[in-house]
Amino acid sequence: MIIFLYSLAAAAVLIYVPFLLVAYARARIGPEMLSTPRALFDKLPPYAQRATWAHQNTFEAFMIFAAAALMAYVTGVNSFTAQVAAIAFVVARFLYSIFYILNIPLLRSLMFGIGSIASATLMFFSIIQATS
Repeated sequence: MIIFLYSLAAAAVLIYVPFLLVAYARARIGPEMLSTPRALFDKLPPYAQRATWAHQNTFEAFMIFAAAALMAYVTGVNSFTAQVAAIAFVVARFLYSIFYILNIPLLRSLMFGIGSIASATLMFFSIIQATS
């Protein structure tokens, strides 16, 4: 199903969405932020620090989702539930970054959980498909 590849591409793009705010905050600080961005992390405003953390967490979640989406694609999973799971991951991870940046921990955690369940769902359907 092509939806798995589209969702994989969308998830890859979403890795960099929070970083747009980090780049904006760095530009406002000035040119010294370009030469030593890690050393000057504490100078970033709180929203940009949270955006950095959202960016890093999205990298971590992407690795698991990439494996799950590719498993589903390769094994030929053809399930409406699996398709919904792939789309749910992308939506949940987008909202995860927004809630992280806005500092809404409960909703951020909920989106993390939905994304994790979506990846697990794809892996489950892939294993079922491969063993049948």
